[in-house]
Amino acid sequence: MKDQAEKLREKLKNKYSQTAKTLAVVSGKGGVGKSNISINIALLLARKGKKVLLFDFDIGMGNIHVLLGTEATKTISDFLYEEISLQEIIYEGADNVSYISAGNGFTNIIELDQNMVSRLMEGLEQLQHLYDYIIFDMGAGATNSNLQILLSVDDIVVVTTPEPTSITDAYSMMKYISNLESAHPFYLICNRAEKEKEGLYTLERLQLTVNKFLQKDVRLLGVLPEDTHVRKAVKLQTPFCRAFPNSNISIKLEKMVEQYLGNTGDSTFQSGTSNGFIHKFRNFFSKGRVG
Repeated sequence: MKDQAEKLREKLKNKYSQTAKTLAVVSGKGGVGKSNISINIALLLARKGKKVLLFDFDIGMGNIHVLLGTEATKTISDFLYEEISLQEIIYEGADNVSYISAGNGFTNIIELDQNMVSRLMEGLEQLQHLYDYIIFDMGAGATNSNLQILLSVDDIVVVTTPEPTSITDAYSMMKYISNLESAHPFYLICNRAEKEKEGLYTLERLQLTVNKFLQKDVRLLGVLPEDTHVRKAVKLQTPFCRAFPNSNISIKLEKMVEQYLGNTGDSTFQSGTSNGFIHKFRNFFSKGRVG
């Protein structure tokens, strides 16, 4: 006899034949603006008619709800320890962007055990049929649970800055992921560039290095400038694309999102049509550990 969860999965699959495109936003180090970029990409996708879920996966150290100026009374901690459903911890942020809070102020780093990962996988399988895009704002570090997400998503966006340490850490992150999953695509953004030329040099340098040493194709999404509107938006606790839609950084990020949606004619930028994310997630889970 089918249990309730299985019946729900079948019902969702029948109602929604298309599954969400899954996207992870990562950086090699903190302080590069990764969460701000994640939030504003989600907002811009939502404005273009996409149903978006932003999942803060920096468990215990999340700041998505703070940057959105909202309060999440339930977080991923409640899901993990109180065994409530993922749907019960989804909140609405700016411009109809749904989000799941990672919570903050945890005294210990949470590493997901097999039961937690199994429940997370089941919950995400259901949510894949309710959204067009699920964006994971990833935490720092290569924990087992982080890697399971990173190796399962459709696309990974790597955020760097022109600083040498940021470039080195971004390359190290891509190298580590590539060593585990050689076929995984990367998309690259250079943030906080003082000049466009400086940002382009950073992107091209990283692209050539990855091509040469990892034999990987890296797609360049573009350069985001150092912009005072970002800091102002953080103080206002609202996405910069919402608070300052005509700012230089908002205009540039919107062009990146348009490119990502396929305005360049690249079919790989289209939404997912298979359950590849869950299939890969389940495959890594069945092996016990990734690394």
